[in-house]
Amino acid sequence: MSSRDERGSITVWLALSSFVMIFLVGLAVDLGGQVHAHERAHDLAAQAARAGGEEVDGAGAVQGHQVTISPVAARATALRYLDAAGVTGTAEITGGNTITVTVHDTYDARFLGLLGIHRLDVTGTATARLLRTVGGNQR
Repeated sequence: MSSRDERGSITVWLALSSFVMIFLVGLAVDLGGQVHAHERAHDLAAQAARAGGEEVDGAGAVQGHQVTISPVAARATALRYLDAAGVTGTAEITGGNTITVTVHDTYDARFLGLLGIHRLDVTGTATARLLRTVGGNQR
């Protein structure tokens, strides 16, 4: 057997190795992008929950009674915030003093599209709770 029989075997190995490395780098880019999109969704949910949590039912607060979130105003404010950010989501008021916002968004894959995976769904959820304090103590 002569050395000429193995000619080109390194070229095939190099081509396959290069393809695998490009695929792994692409996978890292897309999964990193999905993580970033998830963090953004969580951040937007937190900001929308804070904005909605500021919508206090004025009548009870002024009279010094129970301080609660105005459900209609809080939901509308949170959803407006999400709309302005260009994402969709839901806002739910529970117990009269807690608002939970869930954001639904997607990450458009750059490299995984070659495998037929074009979008990666992400969701972020955050909760804000209205507290009443007197002298630094929760009441």
